[in-house]
Amino acid sequence: MDAVVAQMKKDAFARHLGLELLEVLPGRAKVTMKVTDDHRNSVGMVHGGVIFTVADYAFAVACNSHGVLAVAVNCNICYLRPPSGDTLTAEASEVSRSRRLGTYTVSVMDGEGNQVALFQGMAYRKGQES
Repeated sequence: MDAVVAQMKKDAFARHLGLELLEVLPGRAKVTMKVTDDHRNSVGMVHGGVIFTVADYAFAVACNSHGVLAVAVNCNICYLRPPSGDTLTAEASEVSRSRRLGTYTVSVMDGEGNQVALFQGMAYRKGQES
């Protein structure tokens, strides 16, 4: 698991946004991010792309947590409400996994504990170590 965490911490965009890995278990991941003014859109709400990125990073960590390189082949997100508070936390869970495909759901919560988005992703498992 340490090798997976080390690999995922190399993600320059995640570092740039301030994403922090809180938990990595087989098929699961939890990440958080402090929301700043740089993450807001022109009307003052957290940008949808930021919410997607937090969810996508949790998904990437979870689907690579088995030590096999996995890349996204399909992702979708439903935005449920605008976030409140100053943090976003995403928790990814494995729904199914075969030799070549993995399906994951990610719940994104705001700083007040409200679910703000639901993300679903499918990963292609390349069959080589990550």
